[in-house]
Amino acid sequence: MDIFNKCKNYTKVDDLKKADLYPYFHTLTSSQDTVVLMEGRRTIMLGSNNYLGLTTEDSVKKAGIDAIKNYGTGCSGSRFLNGTLDTHVLLEKELAEFLHKEEVVTFSTGFQSNLGIISAICGLGDYILCDKENHASIYDGCKLSYAKMIRYNHSDMKDLEEKLKSLDLSKSGVLIVTDGVFSMSGEIAKLPEIVSIAKKYGARVMVDDAHGLGVLGAHGRGTAEHFGLEDEVDIYMGTFSKSLASLGGYMAASKVVCNYVRHNSRPFIFSASITPASVATARASLKILSEHPERVKQLEDISNFMRDLLVSKGIKIIESTTPIIPIYVYEDEKAFMACKMLLERGVYVNPVISPATPKGFALLRTSYTATHKKEDLIYAAEQIKEVLDILEVK
Repeated sequence: MDIFNKCKNYTKVDDLKKADLYPYFHTLTSSQDTVVLMEGRRTIMLGSNNYLGLTTEDSVKKAGIDAIKNYGTGCSGSRFLNGTLDTHVLLEKELAEFLHKEEVVTFSTGFQSNLGIISAICGLGDYILCDKENHASIYDGCKLSYAKMIRYNHSDMKDLEEKLKSLDLSKSGVLIVTDGVFSMSGEIAKLPEIVSIAKKYGARVMVDDAHGLGVLGAHGRGTAEHFGLEDEVDIYMGTFSKSLASLGGYMAASKVVCNYVRHNSRPFIFSASITPASVATARASLKILSEHPERVKQLEDISNFMRDLLVSKGIKIIESTTPIIPIYVYEDEKAFMACKMLLERGVYVNPVISPATPKGFALLRTSYTATHKKEDLIYAAEQIKEVLDILEVK
């Protein structure tokens, strides 16, 4: 049998394109901002993770340009060998200080961070307790390790404890891994309960704070700061591609854990290091976040403004307190149709369909930026309401 048969028989994309409902790979000809030029049309961006609006900040752009002038365009090697620049070391030091952790290890992408952390920390005979709605990169990190992954029902603390209670932990290490802010729903993990259960069973806790950094906590340090549990989380994972307006990822932990991962993580050792421009823009963004925590409050305010607008129009949303606001449309085809109709009206949203959601619970994932203008959000809410009414979404 030809191994390419699965490729030849894959018709979903062609079917959607024939129906003029294909919602992916729309091309931007402008910077990533609250309003973009998408395929020649002015479009209000409600699908970006540019939470603090720093992708167009002058000081951030200048930092990237200066870094290319000083260091060139790439590092041509891994951090482990020839690819460590002084600016990498400074980024790790500054981020560790900001997060109140002993050390930080940086990775080339956020996805790679989860692969590199989990596969290094967890080995044969260990257990990983994984929330069923965790990000795909967490699942792939679990697969890359030799540990046994056990999934618990989403945010179900009773199920988490039952799963732990059933294990023989006398000779096994246990890592509980959870998203801090779940990327599709915008829900916040039940971190106080997770920490309490972890202590009871001698487990360690890792939080993927990709959507928490710059979003939660008085200073934007994320989910643990939000709950006052910064000393109780063993490992933070995060990314530079969202609030920090760059590319790359990180692990923040104790010195001994970071030292172990640096010397045992295959995705870290065998990948080229973050480019100089990406490091510089992440550092510049981190500086702004450190010096201007009011941006976190601005993000909260603009998110609440839009949440109240949608609810006032009778639109069914997943309740949360984060800038991720998913809107129910239930049927996959209606999600595609809604995205197409909204784009024609100058509003971009992301479709979320099964298996990313349970079948029959398709969503429009909208997300917000601290620099969104209220008049644009009022227009967008009106268009969302009209489109949902046309599609008879109840």
